[in-house]
Amino acid sequence: MLTLAGMSDFTIELLSLGKVRIETVKRTSRELLRRYPDRFSGEFESDKQAVNELVITQSKRLRNRIAGYITRLKVVEAERAAATQGSEEIPEPSESDVE
Repeated sequence: MLTLAGMSDFTIELLSLGKVRIETVKRTSRELLRRYPDRFSGEFESDKQAVNELVITQSKRLRNRIAGYITRLKVVEAERAAATQGSEEIPEPSESDVE
C-alpha cells in the first residue's frame, strides 16, 4: 500500500473507496431493471425520463440518483457483454502458430 507523508494507512484506504449509494436507490434500480429491462438505454437523460414515468419519487435528487445508478448498471452490463464477445472473437493460437 502506498503511504503519503502525513497520511495514515486508514486515510489512504478511504480515498480509494467507490461511491456509496443508499439501499433504497440500489433496490429500486435493480427492481426497475428486472421488471422493465427494455425501457432503459444506458443514457442518463432517457433513463431519467423512464424513471420519472415508472416511479413516484420524493424528490428530483432521489429520481436522479436512481437513474444514475441504472445508467451505471447498464454501462457495466454493456462492457461485460463486449468483453465476452471480444474474447470469443479472438481465436486461440494453434500448434502451428506457436512454432
